[in-house]
Amino acid sequence: MWQSIINEKNFDSYDQLAKQVMKWQIHNEKVVFTNGCFDILHLGHLDYLSKAADLGDRLIIGVNTDASVSALKGPSRPIIDEVTRATKLASLLFVDAVVLFGEETPLTLIQTVKPDVLVKGGDYTIDTIVGADSVLANGGSVEVIPFLPGHSTTAIVDKIKAE
Repeated sequence: MWQSIINEKNFDSYDQLAKQVMKWQIHNEKVVFTNGCFDILHLGHLDYLSKAADLGDRLIIGVNTDASVSALKGPSRPIIDEVTRATKLASLLFVDAVVLFGEETPLTLIQTVKPDVLVKGGDYTIDTIVGADSVLANGGSVEVIPFLPGHSTTAIVDKIKAE
């Protein structure tokens, strides 16, 4: 049962996800979107994602593919492969959909899905969030959630390397 629920949350295409989002929105459900690498899932991620989920009725996560993580973070990343990262995120009760994206930014994904709320973490400002203009133009909102201090994938990797 749980495996099928997790599998149903993983979407293979932007268009397939956009159709689901339209169904949710027709039923007046507010759709929240965020994205990231989520390489080593930690307390900071869980805090951020649960707060994002609280901003609406449905939470969608765009997950960087392995190739895009390497381009962003360097050749030693990701540590965890894209299928595992997506599956772990889909297993969270407050997550409704997960989709991989391999582009440099999630702009095409955001423009296709048309979320009601776009969320990013505390190192962003609204004017630096990719897709903010599109979401705002569609009548949505853009939110920045502060990071939980002391929790980052880089800190975990550095700690492991030091031991």
